[in-house]
Amino acid sequence: MNITLSVDEAIVKKVRKIAIDRDTTLNAMVREYLISVAESDAAVRKEQADRLMTSTERLARDMGPRAWTRDDLYEERFAKYGR
Repeated sequence: MNITLSVDEAIVKKVRKIAIDRDTTLNAMVREYLISVAESDAAVRKEQADRLMTSTERLARDMGPRAWTRDDLYEERFAKYGR
């Protein structure tokens, strides 16, 4: 996919020189940067999800078998609030 960016000309010149020193192109540097941002975000999200799952597993308690139905809850609510 092609994208268009607006970047100050002086910055582009500096980064092109850096790219030449690194034996690459400005285009490749931008592509690699965007890939690293996407991968970093995915890694952070996975770490957060893993921590949440670990916490959930650590704090979960067996509540025993469910001894109520949805209708029981509605009946209790209607009795309490008169609806």
